[in-house]
Amino acid sequence: MTHPALFAHIPGEGLLQVQELGLAFLLSALIGLEREYRQKAAGFRTYTLVGVSAALFMLISKYGFDDVLTPDRVVVDPSRVAAQIVSGLGFIGGGVIFMRRDTVRGLTTAASVWLTAAIGMACGAGMTIVAVLTTIGYLLIMFLTPGWLLHFPRAPRHGFKVSVRGAADIDFVDPVCAALRKLGFTLGHMAQERHDESDRLIMTVHVHGLKAPDDVVTALMHLPGVQAVWSEKQDEAPD
Repeated sequence: MTHPALFAHIPGEGLLQVQELGLAFLLSALIGLEREYRQKAAGFRTYTLVGVSAALFMLISKYGFDDVLTPDRVVVDPSRVAAQIVSGLGFIGGGVIFMRRDTVRGLTTAASVWLTAAIGMACGAGMTIVAVLTTIGYLLIMFLTPGWLLHFPRAPRHGFKVSVRGAADIDFVDPVCAALRKLGFTLGHMAQERHDESDRLIMTVHVHGLKAPDDVVTALMHLPGVQAVWSEKQDEAPD
């Protein structure tokens, strides 16, 4: 068994700090394994490194300047390092969030990276009980709520195909897409077909949203350049 005195020759390198760093490794590894299980891009290694590094930064902010501190001259604010940890996480969170056809992906991953850093900071600050309880809460949310949310009542979402015919010399495609987004629809596969003999353009887009097809037809008919609008039921928009 390792004796605490072996680690106590330098301030901040005692057995307590080693235990806090080890706890940060364990808790962040659990979160990383959950992400690895779900085959996410950011997995075990990413989360473990985030959690351990956050804990290490906290330990440095608490003990790393003892050799230059004097009670009457030099005073440090450990919270400044913690604030920089939060700011520095922005590049990781921004890197895992992306949009694909008006659908935002990676929000849960970014939030879990943020949480992992907070857990690591809590371990480094000595708030081990809070860190453990937060990790347990995270795992409960990620493993129990998906099945429960499947049975949670939701507002009905409509999936259908919208076709718009208009004059080819008038740009109505962008206004139509903007109007659909304003109505709260997610846009999927889109196609355009030009008829040179009649100088007309027909655009077709698959949408998902809360509005009914009749509401969409009414809203789009008032746009400049639009000549006709019709909808067709679509259970699943093609990828």
